[in-house]
Amino acid sequence: MQLIIVNNEQTARQFIDVHVNLNKNVPGWIRPLDKDINGVFDPEKNKAFRHGECIRWILKDEQGRLAGRIAAFVNKKYKTKGDECLVGGVGFFDCIDQQEAANLLFDTAKQWLQERGMGAMDGPINFGERNNWWGLLTEGFHEPLYCMNFNPPYYIRLFEQYGFQLFFNQLCYGMKVSDQLLPKFFSRHAAIEADPAFRAVHIRKDDLPRFAEAFSIVYNKAWAQHMGGKEMGKAQVLALFKQMKPLMDEKIAWFVYHNDDPIAIWLNLPDLNQYIKHMNGKFGLLQKLKFLWLKQTGYCKKMVGIIFGIVPEFQGKGVDAYMIVEGAKLIQSGMSPYEDYEMQWIGDFNPRMQNVAEGLGATPTRRLATYRYLFDRSVPFKRHPILG
Repeated sequence: MQLIIVNNEQTARQFIDVHVNLNKNVPGWIRPLDKDINGVFDPEKNKAFRHGECIRWILKDEQGRLAGRIAAFVNKKYKTKGDECLVGGVGFFDCIDQQEAANLLFDTAKQWLQERGMGAMDGPINFGERNNWWGLLTEGFHEPLYCMNFNPPYYIRLFEQYGFQLFFNQLCYGMKVSDQLLPKFFSRHAAIEADPAFRAVHIRKDDLPRFAEAFSIVYNKAWAQHMGGKEMGKAQVLALFKQMKPLMDEKIAWFVYHNDDPIAIWLNLPDLNQYIKHMNGKFGLLQKLKFLWLKQTGYCKKMVGIIFGIVPEFQGKGVDAYMIVEGAKLIQSGMSPYEDYEMQWIGDFNPRMQNVAEGLGATPTRRLATYRYLFDRSVPFKRHPILG
């Protein structure tokens, strides 16, 4: 077995080829766009390089054939409440079904992380935001959502036999768009609707700066405390919205205001993977034209729940039901092209959001696992703390 550091265009190409070769015959796999993978490791595109570093390896067997890959990274802002040591990350793992090969990849990443003062490694995770490339698929081996990890089932054994332990499960929920909402939604909606201080509106592409500011306000109040204090400014959100604009469907992204103060957001997007699966990893001019044609013909029948949240002072007061019913009036109309709805993963440490998904009538569609490996094997292992 030969380990090679990815440090040039050829090895970067092989880093992608490993994933393609090992997954191309696995039912349900959709090839990610090459640019989305390469972007993670580009300091000019990935802001995580401002406070971290990463390295990649590919693995070849005795005959010189590609046999595996892994990335390791240190991110100073990556932390979980209650951590007793510095935690690094591994991700973008692929490997033949051979424990010896997997152990070599894990051991190499472990040594690199130890040299940088880490006491544990989580994986498979992303060098960056949690909404992309996070977790090992353990249940629901069907077409992944855009920028979601996909792997053969035997990867579970490779991780667990090495010694990784489950840090938390990532649960996805889904339902048919046409499914009737439960009666409780309408009664709770009516109570909020009767108060003129509340209003629900969908996003408008011609007014993105206003909605970016609203998003940042709700996000920082509802989530920043659970994400290591990492807040999002208006400029950061606006840049994200502009990036999503070509894909954005105004009628499936909702905001609630109280006396003109933003208090809730429900952001959904069409599932980009419904287009990506026809691109074979490329996104040049021909692929862009194909994407536009598929988009215009209403090809995408699936929408994805990206984020749902309410500022703390309005939680438990029916605002969730009000926002969902207002959105459903358009989403469930005969003009909507969507048939299926799936929510991006919810951590099993977040029972409140699990209750929202289940209350909506959604059922589990897939499960991913974030594992942790403590370098000091004598230290007691602790699961991710439950959010209060």
